Amino acid sequence: MTAGLIVLAVVLVAGTAAGLARRRRDGRLRESAGQRLNQADLGTPLGARATLLQFSSPFCAPCRATRQLLAEVASGMPGVAHIEIDVATRMDLARQLDIRRTPTVLVLDPRGQIARRASGLPRRTEVVDALALTAGGDAL
Repeated sequence: MTAGLIVLAVVLVAGTAAGLARRRRDGRLRESAGQRLNQADLGTPLGARATLLQFSSPFCAPCRATRQLLAEVASGMPGVAHIEIDVATRMDLARQLDIRRTPTVLVLDPRGQIARRASGLPRRTEVVDALALTAGGDAL
């Protein structure tokens, strides 16, 4: 019985540690030396200064919150576009970009180069900071 309790304790500790690590990374915009996307890839023009590209799914609650956040940020910053893509309709692009969960947010520079990436609901301050870095440090 004590061996069973030890195994249970180890499983609980490992599960808790994994959950805390994921929670800490969730929504963080990380630097990404990614691919370059264009209007043909996305079906809509890129922003003149930056693009917030969101991959979502219909029944994803964090996707709705992310949509609202990114739309608000983009509407308050000239030259920044917000594009949302349903992964179910663009599995080809999701596979190409290694989108593993929704929401996933990519921050593109004016040429469509992926500069930052986050899985989960990003923080407003990180989105604004990423846009400033992506636009070449210009105040947006």
